[in-house]
Amino acid sequence: MAQNAFDNAMAQLEKAANIMNLDTSIHTMLKQPERVLTVAIPITMDNGETQVFTGFRSQYNNTLGPYKGGIRYHWNVSLDEVKALSFWMTIKCATVNIPMGGGKGGIIVNPKELSEGELERLSRGFVQKIWRNIGSDKDIPAPDVYTTPQIMGWMRNEYESLVGHSDPGVITGKPIEDGGSEGRSFSTAQGGVYCVTALAKKQNLTPENTTIAIQGFGNAGSHMAKILHGLGYKIVAISDSKGGVYNKDGMDPHVAEKIKKEAGVLGVYCVGSVCTPSELVTEGHCKIITNEELLELEVDILVPAALENVITKENAANIKAKAIVELANGPTTPEADEILFEKGITIVPDVLANAGGVTVSYFEWDQNVKDEHWAEEDVLQKLETIMVEAFDAVWNKKEEYGVSMRTAAFVQALERIAEKIKV
Repeated sequence: MAQNAFDNAMAQLEKAANIMNLDTSIHTMLKQPERVLTVAIPITMDNGETQVFTGFRSQYNNTLGPYKGGIRYHWNVSLDEVKALSFWMTIKCATVNIPMGGGKGGIIVNPKELSEGELERLSRGFVQKIWRNIGSDKDIPAPDVYTTPQIMGWMRNEYESLVGHSDPGVITGKPIEDGGSEGRSFSTAQGGVYCVTALAKKQNLTPENTTIAIQGFGNAGSHMAKILHGLGYKIVAISDSKGGVYNKDGMDPHVAEKIKKEAGVLGVYCVGSVCTPSELVTEGHCKIITNEELLELEVDILVPAALENVITKENAANIKAKAIVELANGPTTPEADEILFEKGITIVPDVLANAGGVTVSYFEWDQNVKDEHWAEEDVLQKLETIMVEAFDAVWNKKEEYGVSMRTAAFVQALERIAEKIKV
């Protein structure tokens, strides 16, 4: 039976609440979102027929600031998933101490099956249904799975048409020329990199002696692989939805990306030849692996950068990585968490490791409402400061309570939310 993401989120809340003796009334408040919108979006398709799509927007908690969170276009979007993601956004913003609450949205659709015109009409149609509940001072959406800066641009334009005035801060993740922030396109990955380097220092690892496997080669995973490779870390395995490649001597993610663009599959060069899933090549210790096999490789750091629930009670005992840095949302189930904690595997949780995206989204919002534009160097410097301070705070909380980093992050976040509620 598939894991229910919201049940997982509530199990994490329960665990942290018990450890820190969270006020019962606050705990009860945080067991459900403050508002959930479920909307029907009728769209005229290119063939003239009308198709109705279902969309969601979960506004979980705005104690620390306006609701903040992405909108995903995916065929598996569900209400429980959106609620869980909005809860994790609440915790995430509080973990890195930015003045934002948690929200999340999604539409049940396979965007690959839509033309550009259909995508635009869907995006504008969604905003037509939710515009009264969003705004730079209420709820600020952003891109997520299968949504892009172009889609964010359409949404902002539609919103401003409906309200009759400019509000650049209503949407983040916009194109640069439309008010977007420098560094936003790779900010999730960059934040994860800052966590990897902070973790490496704690575990006395040097880049050249640190092996890393990355599951997921989308925007976040591919950027993280390339940034870490540039810092001298040894990327030994990468994968996408079709499978992966492994080379114990390390690989260049730029080459893997080039082969994927040319051949449609990930690959690496091995002793002068190309290794792709269509032709198994074992020269140079290079081989084709499945996503499941990648998770169980003997590496220093495993980075799940795809979808949720990939590390479960079924495979957790087989995880051989010394540490896990969660670039994806919810990749580890609560049962797996317990097994990995017993094994002594350090997990830098999603609410910390992938918070670079929402942090730079907050920077974008801040620039928009102040009518400023920061240089990429300034954005990354601010991001590094926030990520490293958050990592150290969570690490110290972990030591204080003798718990996992995930539970420590939740305790840290809940303390900040509870303190604001009580004021």
